[in-house]
Amino acid sequence: MTTPKFILELREKIGHDLLWLTGIAGVVLDDQEQILLVRRSDTGRWSVPAGILEPGEQPAIGLLRELQEETGVEAEIVRLLSVESLPPNAYPNGDQVQFLDLSFLCRPLRGEARVNDDENLEVAWFPLSDLPPLPDYSLTVIAHALAPTDQPLFAR
Repeated sequence: MTTPKFILELREKIGHDLLWLTGIAGVVLDDQEQILLVRRSDTGRWSVPAGILEPGEQPAIGLLRELQEETGVEAEIVRLLSVESLPPNAYPNGDQVQFLDLSFLCRPLRGEARVNDDENLEVAWFPLSDLPPLPDYSLTVIAHALAPTDQPLFAR
């Protein structure tokens, strides 16, 4: 996976110390009750599409950029699903990170779902009734997207 230039520059200064980043994730649902998922190249696991905001980028705009870059799908934001701090994590190289994550419900507009970068091995639509194994975070944001409330989740 390509590490953004701004993170590489920060890592030159802070080494492997904990880096606080803003993550963005999208639950993209179509009219046939299918969800867009990616199989990540770093873990080999399926998940909702996600990424990191660039400096100065607005969260919704950043997510739409990530969706198009990673999946080839252009979408629109329907609503904010959640704002939460995820637990600290360490990458195999020793880099420590913690994300303030914003997740959004999205609706696809156009584009053929495909692997569009080196961050994913596969991109596919899945019926909500037949999802592959997913990480807990993906399951949580999908459940919140399907909940009858329109209110974003701010804390568990």
